[in-house]
Amino acid sequence: MSVQMRVLSVLLRGLYKPRMATAERARKAINAVKADPAPPARAAARHRVHRRSLEGFDCYTVIPRSVPAPAKAVIYLHGGAYIDEITKEHWSFVFALADAGMRVEVPIYGLAPRHTHREAFPFLTAVYRDLLQTCEAEAVFLAGDSAGGGLALALAQDLAASALPRPGRLILLSPWLDITMSHPDIPVVERRDPWLSSVGLIEAGRAWAAGDDPRDPRLSPVHGDLAGLPPVELFVGTHDVLYPDALLLRERAPHDVQVNLHVVRGAFHVYVLTPVPEGRHAIATIAQILQKS
Repeated sequence: MSVQMRVLSVLLRGLYKPRMATAERARKAINAVKADPAPPARAAARHRVHRRSLEGFDCYTVIPRSVPAPAKAVIYLHGGAYIDEITKEHWSFVFALADAGMRVEVPIYGLAPRHTHREAFPFLTAVYRDLLQTCEAEAVFLAGDSAGGGLALALAQDLAASALPRPGRLILLSPWLDITMSHPDIPVVERRDPWLSSVGLIEAGRAWAAGDDPRDPRLSPVHGDLAGLPPVELFVGTHDVLYPDALLLRERAPHDVQVNLHVVRGAFHVYVLTPVPEGRHAIATIAQILQKS
């Protein structure tokens, strides 16, 4: 584990972990005013950015100026426990994917408590279907971090049920795969996690579920049908409270579904999006995987 990772772990524990450490604080965060999802102004320097509306929600398309018509595309679903909007760290990852020669679609799905998973799937399916008008399915990749990673896996499962062709690959960064947080190993890992608290995540998951069964595969895709999925690249750290469910996904996957687990010892939640050497290495690895796919 790098020095930068150790230092950032200490900062996260002091600055961010308390925000969702109790149910009361979590409910306050759930009901807080959402941030502006628009990409930072610097995006225009190296990328062409276009916004359009589908199913009542915005979707941004980011294309590198150096590659006018990319042959490959990524649908990227941002994290934030289904309650927080996309951040500059997420946008930096989007720009890195674009710099690797990808067209990147960034759906701005509705957040709890105003919106729920019931609205997300028609919107995301429309984004995917629209992309298939210009890209072959095997050249489309689904990516997501944290809640967005769980949503990406759930979408992949849902696409199969809708008889749509499967995407070429899944890129999951510290995915939230079970909103019940019921894995028996979570309490042990949670003591090492400098960022996330299961009690707060459970509250956020309830808001996103809006009364539906939290074990429904659209909410907790690790319990869904994993047959027929494309290859999965899963990046996670051992100090991430979501690590046990990442291991469970690989364990539950059928033998013909390839789940490549990229584990970093001592890494915290979504380390890939942070300014640490391990994160930069992971982004370079992801770019290489997508370019070769």
